[in-house]
Amino acid sequence: MVEILSSRLILRPTDYNTTLAFYRDLLGLAIFREYPGGTVFFAGQSLIEVAGHGNSTSTGFSGAIWLQVRDVGVTAEQLRAAGVDITRAAQTEPWGLIEMWIADPDGVQIVLVEVPENHPLRRDLR
Repeated sequence: MVEILSSRLILRPTDYNTTLAFYRDLLGLAIFREYPGGTVFFAGQSLIEVAGHGNSTSTGFSGAIWLQVRDVGVTAEQLRAAGVDITRAAQTEPWGLIEMWIADPDGVQIVLVEVPENHPLRRDLR
């Protein structure tokens, strides 16, 4: 059995500075740490690392980054004001979460999620 102590998502963008500015300036993620050639951001209970080494010519990334927000509507207004394109407007999914989609400069899908008050993720099931 493998014991996982921590994890992070590592992005190797085609344009490091553009992607760095997107996560730092447009999304406003707080910096966890910086090192020569890379920046690691806090993303809720996870970390997103934008690495300037091993640059990619295409993402090849078939997943998504899932970020929970308090209010998707307010978040949409803030992102539009910052110049971020909303690729799919907020809607309530069949599983009860409210999701809105954006993409980073390399096209990596970012799902912004609001958990409604009556959703099972908010209930204490003890």
